[in-house]
Amino acid sequence: MTRLRDWSGLLLLWLFCTGPAAAGEEYFARYAQPRKAASVDIGVQPLGFPAAMIGALLQRDRILKRRLEELGQPLATFAFRRGSYMLDLLADDRLEAGLLGDLPTILLAARTDVAIAGLTKRSATALVARQEGLLANLQGKRLAYVPDSSAHYTLLQALASVGLSEQDVTLVPLAIDEMPAALAQGRIDGFAAWEPAPTIALTSLPQARIVFRGPSSDYLVLTRRFVQQHPETARHLVAALIRALEWMRQNRKNIESAARWAMHDGSAFSGQSPALTLAQAVTIARREIIEVPAAPVIPAASGDHQPLLGEFHFLQRLGKLPANISWERLAMAFAYDGLQQVSAAPARYRPYVFDYEP
Repeated sequence: MTRLRDWSGLLLLWLFCTGPAAAGEEYFARYAQPRKAASVDIGVQPLGFPAAMIGALLQRDRILKRRLEELGQPLATFAFRRGSYMLDLLADDRLEAGLLGDLPTILLAARTDVAIAGLTKRSATALVARQEGLLANLQGKRLAYVPDSSAHYTLLQALASVGLSEQDVTLVPLAIDEMPAALAQGRIDGFAAWEPAPTIALTSLPQARIVFRGPSSDYLVLTRRFVQQHPETARHLVAALIRALEWMRQNRKNIESAARWAMHDGSAFSGQSPALTLAQAVTIARREIIEVPAAPVIPAASGDHQPLLGEFHFLQRLGKLPANISWERLAMAFAYDGLQQVSAAPARYRPYVFDYEP
């Protein structure tokens, strides 16, 4: 399949992948690129906020595109419904980078060497239900979730908090954008999800309420092989991440522009009109990334307060991670110093100069 260079082809891709020829085949199977493809292939998530806004800015960043073209590695972005769908392609070097939640990041680091370039979200995923006090009465309930996602981890936390496991409930795998409607229609009793699904549910269904929250973070993750073979290209990706956040921090108009682009990209990918309003998207972006101090810098690790350490051990206790995978493997991923290198050479990488396509 011809390489996708921009989002203009995503609507055609969606129509193609949902047609009869795609029956029995996941849409992202068509994304597989040769391992030595010239372009820099990045996985983005246009249906999750604020990740969709960061992805929208990366793909419209003229400075990034020019720098990568000069290096002979043009930018190519690929849309995914969830981060776990990227893992095989990243592990097989068919993607160079991806915007991933914390659980997919851990699962990827357990499989292959990666470099975590920067923080792209810090918030709380939520367990949303129609029934007040559902947390105390979860046994036997139908709970929707996205397997191997940040919200999956939140669901595991919620169950553990009341002494239950996945075997004590009926798990319903469901796409993130289908969850609010499924809850409203009574097909499920609750769902674990990231934004915008909780906001949509709370706005559209008066009975909906959040019964549990769990900490969540997203990252720009690069494959270690890519960083080692193309260190300059990797640094330009890091610079583009800094630019995206700093541009949105300048004023509300910029946040709204990023939100509109993200909503457009999400509609082109899903074939559906946005369920989120512009004001809601702006609120989510402010809360979950723009007002996070120092982002995309990851808070310094010290002692037991290392990023994802508690989640790593929790998942190992539940058997979600191989027992022979050590924490040091993930800790090494956080040691990547791309942000420091870019910040030390602003004239070269231009992290505070902005030029976005409309």
